[in-house]
Amino acid sequence: MNSQSDSTSPVERASLRAYVDEVERRRHVSLAALTALLTTTDTDVVRYLFDRALSTVRLHYGTSVFMRGLIEISSYCRNDCRYCGIRRSRTTLHRYRLSTADILRSCEEGYAAGMRTFVLQGGEDPWFTDERLCRLVEEVASRYPDCAVTLSMGERSEESYRRLFEAGARRYLLRHETADPLHYAYLHPADMSFDHRMNCLASLKKLGYQVGCGFMVGSPGQTMETLYRDLLFVETFQPHMVGIGPFVATQDTPFADEPNGSVERTVRLVALLRLILPHALLPATTALGSLHPLGRERALRAGANVVMPNISPVSSRKLYTIYDNKICLTDGVDHCFSCLQGRVGGVGRQLVVDRGDYR
Repeated sequence: MNSQSDSTSPVERASLRAYVDEVERRRHVSLAALTALLTTTDTDVVRYLFDRALSTVRLHYGTSVFMRGLIEISSYCRNDCRYCGIRRSRTTLHRYRLSTADILRSCEEGYAAGMRTFVLQGGEDPWFTDERLCRLVEEVASRYPDCAVTLSMGERSEESYRRLFEAGARRYLLRHETADPLHYAYLHPADMSFDHRMNCLASLKKLGYQVGCGFMVGSPGQTMETLYRDLLFVETFQPHMVGIGPFVATQDTPFADEPNGSVERTVRLVALLRLILPHALLPATTALGSLHPLGRERALRAGANVVMPNISPVSSRKLYTIYDNKICLTDGVDHCFSCLQGRVGGVGRQLVVDRGDYR
């Protein structure tokens, strides 16, 4: 036991472990428990939190870790979010938009490597009208009927979401970023609305999508109270997937000089989310791997069960700079698969060929 754990009295340690047990039993975290578990330096308590989260994910998903083949289809975006590297006002950025042939080629390579979910992600690019995006979804869905088509294309109308569902999309990722309206206003420009973001998430769930939300850890202006609101929101909303990663400061944005988010705090939140949402699909995000060489492994040990390898054309990856210093920009799909297989296996989990549906 290290000196940090030695400094915690047996009574304090028992109280902290009781917080973990309470979260697991009630599937709810109080503000007091959240504060204590995110700030404790007692490594025994943190290990206990991770062990409970790992036991929970194994109960529902065994040792399986699911792959999502990520294809970044456009770096154009109409929004000007203050944290994002592809924000509208970043005029020095070389923009791109993948062709249908590029996207299908990426799907082909991903399928051959064992991926059974394709995530089409991009900025809110007006070029991707409902007609164009529906045709793309239909093409991918028809070529790969045993795969799930996931979209992460931002805010659209409910009618748009309905048409995309009818075209074959079955999952949609839309990070809420923060459940605090004032914090949301600080992170986003005035023409973006917290209420509209929440309405979009509600529409997606109403239409029958498996819905993913999520937030940045350590984003400028974030407090323990805003994090608490985030956990209350996911507890109430009951999403099928929650993607969280540390905030990464990005050049040419208003937050370029802000400190990066904490990897340690992020993985503790992954564990708490696993206890609150035992059935959820929780990714070990690329941002974690970008800030720490074993960031994704740490998330897997804390209850994550999804990895999202980038299968976009290598030539475009370095142009999708939503944050600085992203990893895996030059790795081919086969190399990426073998790397992830080793990383996942190294923490006692198994990378599986499976759609990885919510259970």
